[in-house]
Amino acid sequence: MHGLAASRFQLQPGPWATVLDALCAHFPAIGRETWRDRFARGRVLDNSGSPLGEHASHKVGAEIYYYREVQTELPLQAQETIIHIDEHLIVVDKPHFLPVIPSGGYVTETLLARLVRRFAGSFDSRWIVPLHRLDRLTAGVMLFSSNPATRAQYQALFRTHVVEKRYEAIAPPLPLASFPLECRSRLVRGDPFFLTRQVDGEPNAFTRIDVLERSEDAWRYGLAPVTGRKHQLRVQMAALGAPIQNDPLYPQLVDQTPDDLERPLKLLARSLAFVDPLDGSTRTFGSGLTLAFPNSANRP
Repeated sequence: MHGLAASRFQLQPGPWATVLDALCAHFPAIGRETWRDRFARGRVLDNSGSPLGEHASHKVGAEIYYYREVQTELPLQAQETIIHIDEHLIVVDKPHFLPVIPSGGYVTETLLARLVRRFAGSFDSRWIVPLHRLDRLTAGVMLFSSNPATRAQYQALFRTHVVEKRYEAIAPPLPLASFPLECRSRLVRGDPFFLTRQVDGEPNAFTRIDVLERSEDAWRYGLAPVTGRKHQLRVQMAALGAPIQNDPLYPQLVDQTPDDLERPLKLLARSLAFVDPLDGSTRTFGSGLTLAFPNSANRP
């Protein structure tokens, strides 16, 4: 559906008589009538790709597939830009507010879905897979694998932290800090679940921070994360006393529904650089986007 592959779900032990019962139990936010409608339209499949009926028996261990749907999904005006494409990689400049993968209320209006539709006539676009994370509210460089034969080699670059990642952020000044600054902290899952929090303990998140530009009320920071924890830069900057401008989550959760498109999070994935595992060449990809900064800015 919409070019995206179906989601996989393995039936677990439980008291359910049918697949429908199991799906309703595991996804309580989706009503039974919604699931029945998906069965009726052939949107729930068995392991061979054949549509299941709503009375299909529950069998522990069986794999089923279903298509995610959002009835009220609105189109996003923000447009991505293709930076580079070859037989292995697709490199994209992602705008603010565009999710990378389906989640929450976004399915078709995601970067992955757009790429699948865009390249459907060029190659088997079902093989497009993101190689790393980039928050919905963050803009900048995003890498995708388009070749399953070489995907693991590129994934290993991120897993072993050998990709040089450069970000920019606009945030309040830290006049008492000494730069460049090495920030080491321990980040864990927060409450609610989509948040991250900083706690005492063995550090598991490491970022190098410098100042690129100064004005009276804000500085442009250069951020180089070595690790890739969820919301790492946003949490660490807030903990230092310089929360990134327009952040609705840190240091305090703010109800911002719908998105204020005039006030994007001032965080940009400026560039990615790495040694290509296939031919040993050095590759660097940079964003063409910019973060608005006060006119009174001065170089440090």
